[in-house]
Amino acid sequence: MIRYAAGRLLAALPVLAIVSLLSFGIVWIVPGDVAAEMAGPTATAEELARLRERLGLTRPWHEQLIGWYGALARGDLGESILLRQGVGAAIVERLPVTLSLTFTALAIALVCGTALGVVAAVRAGKAADRAAMGTALIGFSIPDFWLGLVFVYFFAVVLGWLPTGGYVAFSADPLGWARNMILPAGTLALAQMGLFARMTRAAMLEVLRQDYVRTARAKGMPGWIVVGKHALRNALIPVVTVAGIAVGVLLGGAVVIESVFSLPGVGRLIVGAIQRRDYPVIQGGLLLTATIFVVVNLLVDLLYAALDPRIRHGRR
Repeated sequence: MIRYAAGRLLAALPVLAIVSLLSFGIVWIVPGDVAAEMAGPTATAEELARLRERLGLTRPWHEQLIGWYGALARGDLGESILLRQGVGAAIVERLPVTLSLTFTALAIALVCGTALGVVAAVRAGKAADRAAMGTALIGFSIPDFWLGLVFVYFFAVVLGWLPTGGYVAFSADPLGWARNMILPAGTLALAQMGLFARMTRAAMLEVLRQDYVRTARAKGMPGWIVVGKHALRNALIPVVTVAGIAVGVLLGGAVVIESVFSLPGVGRLIVGAIQRRDYPVIQGGLLLTATIFVVVNLLVDLLYAALDPRIRHGRR
């Protein structure tokens, strides 16, 4: 297992290197003068010259690239032009909000989606199956930003049960955190819940046809043990694989949801940076998001190998 983990870690390093290169390349692929875009139309020639010098744009591109990797090795993501704050500090300050939103949504999608998929598979072809898959289809079909606005209007404005937005740290007030997080996390989770439901149903139908499941039933084993202990564990292997991809989708969706629910997270920070052309923040935010995605997929690979020993031994 240690050898397998080391191999997956080594395979992830080139991906991170390419992602960091693409993040650096943002400054080069933007049309026009990056310094002029950042400084705005009222900037003087002297201000533009100082900004170009500050960003290192006066040096050859290969020196800038070496400097970029050197700064990354020191953990330095540069300084936000508009926030007057280090990019790393600005991201770390907002990162707990985005991680709370993403992984709460993932937990909701996994639990609810898996439950729907199991019910649909066990009751295949019946009303419960059609209802579960209908719910999954609705989750796929509704845009999350529109659903978020509907949830805010209904649960916050009309019923007054939940706040319209904002964030409270879990360490400061767990109940307040839950009240502020349930609407955005639920909105973000709905589409992925449908995906998990469909994946679980397909995997469960395949597993329930296996000989060992029929043998367990023939021995008189209770149905819930057959489904929960024997079938579900093997059916979860493809679901775990999809969970790694879902994290990336949820991180991308968090950009929109944080804006809808006024959450002070990294996604909202990146949106503000794009609007104000704060390229150091855009670079740092994209690099961090991609790094989280790579790390989560590495953990998914390890969990996948733990669930199926054939993977880590190189067998199918």
